[in-house]
Amino acid sequence: MGRWESFHNLRSKHEMRAAILTIEIRFEQDVVMTRQRARQIAELLGFDSQDQTRIATAVSEIARNAFQYAKGGRVEFWVEGESSQSLLICIRDKGSGITNLNSILEGRYTSETGMGLGILGGKRLMEQFEIESSPSNGTTVRMGKPLPKRSPLVNATRLAQIADELIKRSPSNPFEEIQQQNQELLCALEELQKREEALTQLNRELEDTNRGVVALYAELDEKADSLRRANELKTRFLSNMSHEFRTPVNSITSLSRMLLDRMDGELTPEQEKQVTFIRKAAEGLSDLVNDLLDLAKVEAGKIVVQPDEFEVSELFGTLRGMLRPLLAHNSSIALVFEEPHDIPTLHTDEGKVAQILRNFISNALKFTPTGEVRVSAVRVGNTITFSVADTGIGIAPEDTERIFEEFVQVDSPLQRQVKGTGLGLPLSRKLAELLGGNVWVSSTLGVGSSFFAAIPAVYPGSTEEPALPLVSWQVDSQRLPVLVVEDNAETLFTYEKYFQGSIYQPFLARTLTQAEQAMALFTPSVIMLDILLEEQNTWGFLRELKGNKVTQDIPILVVTVIDNEKQVMALGADGFLVKPVDRFLLLNQINRLLKRERPSKLLLIDDDPTARYVFKQFLSDTHLNVIEAVDGREGIHLAQVEKPDCIVLDLSLPEMSGVEVLSLLKSDSTTNHIPVIINTSQLLEAQERGTLAESTVAILSKEMALQDVAIALGTLGVSEPITRVREALVKAGIALEPCEEDNV
Repeated sequence: MGRWESFHNLRSKHEMRAAILTIEIRFEQDVVMTRQRARQIAELLGFDSQDQTRIATAVSEIARNAFQYAKGGRVEFWVEGESSQSLLICIRDKGSGITNLNSILEGRYTSETGMGLGILGGKRLMEQFEIESSPSNGTTVRMGKPLPKRSPLVNATRLAQIADELIKRSPSNPFEEIQQQNQELLCALEELQKREEALTQLNRELEDTNRGVVALYAELDEKADSLRRANELKTRFLSNMSHEFRTPVNSITSLSRMLLDRMDGELTPEQEKQVTFIRKAAEGLSDLVNDLLDLAKVEAGKIVVQPDEFEVSELFGTLRGMLRPLLAHNSSIALVFEEPHDIPTLHTDEGKVAQILRNFISNALKFTPTGEVRVSAVRVGNTITFSVADTGIGIAPEDTERIFEEFVQVDSPLQRQVKGTGLGLPLSRKLAELLGGNVWVSSTLGVGSSFFAAIPAVYPGSTEEPALPLVSWQVDSQRLPVLVVEDNAETLFTYEKYFQGSIYQPFLARTLTQAEQAMALFTPSVIMLDILLEEQNTWGFLRELKGNKVTQDIPILVVTVIDNEKQVMALGADGFLVKPVDRFLLLNQINRLLKRERPSKLLLIDDDPTARYVFKQFLSDTHLNVIEAVDGREGIHLAQVEKPDCIVLDLSLPEMSGVEVLSLLKSDSTTNHIPVIINTSQLLEAQERGTLAESTVAILSKEMALQDVAIALGTLGVSEPITRVREALVKAGIALEPCEEDNV
C-alpha cells in the first residue's frame, strides 16, 4: 500500500474533513506567504516550534518547486479525522510533470537547480508524504502530520476560531520572513553545537572507559592464568594424594576384615565394635579416595570414554541387583525401575552412565526416609533422559546449584546420619558433560527431588553412527491420544510425567515431520503445540490444521514461552498457556477443551453418607453433576444408564465389594472406558495397591479427608485432601473451574 492510500483509508474511517485555507501561487511572494501561513496554521493547531518549522519548510520547498517549474499552483490546508486528527496539505500544479521522479525519491538524482533536494527534504520532514506526477496532469504532492495528542479536537467552533485568527494575522513582507528563517537557522545551529559538544564529551568518556576495560582485561587474563595454574596444581595434588592414600586405606580395610573374620582368634564384643568402627571409617575414606581420583582424571582430561552398544533395560537390571543391598536396612523404601519403552540401543560408555545413575540412586536412598525411589528413561529425539525421582526430604531452591559443587553437603538431620563425600554429584555432572550430555535437578523441600541426566544415544566422539529406529505410535484404546509438538528434552520429559496415570496418552513429536507422521496414523483428541521449535516455527502448521475440514475440530492448546495469546487465538487456537505450566493447570485446560463447556457428571459409589457428604463438600465450588449410589449393584446400574464421566468408588461396600464392582465395570463394554478413582479407608498392601492402580487413575485415603473436614467446610484455604481430590479428578478428565489456591 502506498503512503497516499493511507490518506484515503483515513478518510473512509473518519468522515470529518475540515478545510482551513487555500492559497493560489502566482507570484514569488506567494511562496513566502505560503510558508508564513503554514507556520501560523501549525501554531494554531497546537504543534510545537520545531514541528512548526518542519511543516513551514516542507510546504515552502514544494511550493517553490511549483512556482519555479510549473509557473504556479495551488496549496490547500485541511484537518481530517475525528478521534485521531491530522493536518493534511495538498500542493498541485499544471506543469509538464517530473520525468525523473523515481530517481529523485530514491536519492539517486542530482539536479543543478536543487529540485530533488526539495522533494526529499519535504518527504523527510513530514510523517505522511505522497507525490504523483505525469505530463498530462502535472504534479500533486500530498503531505500530512498527526495533530499533537494534547491539542484540542478541531470541530466547527474551533475551525471558526482558527479562521478568525488567520484573518487577524496578515502576512508579513518577505524581509520579515527572511528574518524569521534566520532566527530558526540560528536556533538549529545552536542546538547542533550543543549536540556536538555532548558528543565530544561522550567520546572522551568512552576513551577513558576503553582504557579502563583494556586494563581490566589484562588483569583478568593474569588472574585466569593464575587460576589455571592453581587448578592444574590441585588436580595433580588430588591425583597423587589419592594414589598415596589408597595403599594404607586398603591395608586398614584388609586388616580389619581379617580381625572380624577371627583369623587370629576371637574378639571380645567391645573389640569387635571398635574394629567395626575402624572398618567403616576406612571404607568411607576409600570412597572419598576413589571419588577424588575419578574427579582428578576428568579434570586432567585423562579419563577415557569407551563407547559400546548396550540396552537400557540391561543397565537397569544390573543397577537393580547392585543396589538391592542398600535397601536391606530400610524396608520402608521401594526402589522401582520403570520398564523402558521405545529406547534404542545406546552407543556410549555404559560404565560412566551407570556411575552417574548409581550416584543419583544412592543419594536418593540416603535422603528418603519412606516412600519410593523411581528410576526411568525416556527418548527425546537422539537423546535419552534418565531420571531418578524420590519422595525424600527435598532440596531448598537456594541449594539446587550448590549441591553440584565439590565437597558441598546440604545441612539436614539426615545428612548428619549418613556418610558422604560431597563429590558424587559434581563427578556425575562432569561425567555427563564428558559424554556430551548434562545433568540437572528439580526439587521441592519436604516433597522430594528428581535428578535428570540427558545423555546422547550415540557418543558424539564415536565413529560409529547406528541408525535410530523410527518413532512408533501404539495407541492405547483405553486412553485418549494427545499429540505433543515440542523440541525441548526437559519439557517433553516433564509432559510425559504429567500425563502418567491420567486418561491421556501422550505422543511426543520433536519436529513437524514427526507430528505429521503421527497424524497420518491416528487422530489425536488434543494437540499441544509449541510455537518456536529448534529450526522452525509452527504458525503455518497451526493455520493448516484449522483450515483443513478433517482437522479443524481438533482442539489445539498452544503452550509456549512467549506471551502472544492474541495472535495465537486469532489463528484459530482453542487454548493458550505460557511456560512453565504446572500439571493441574495443563490437564484441567485440556479437560475443558474436550468438554466444550459441557458440565461433567460424577458417580459416587459409597454406602457411608458422611463420606459422601465430605466428598461432595470438596467439590462445592465446581459445577459437577454428582450422582450417588449406596451399594455396588446400584452403582453398576447407574454407570450403565447415566454414562458418567468419572466414578469414585469405595472398596468397603455391602453385599458386593468395591474390587468386585471394579472388575464388573471394567469387563462391561459400556462402562470399561469410564475412569475410576478409588476412595477408601482400607490400608492397602503394596501388592493390592499395585493391582488396583492398573485399572484406576488414583487411589485416595478417606481417613486423610475425614480428619480435614473442618478445613474443607471452613475458609482456611485448600487443604491437602482437597488438592489430592482435585488432582485425581483432573487426571480422570474432569474439567474443574480454575481456583486461585489450586497449585498442584
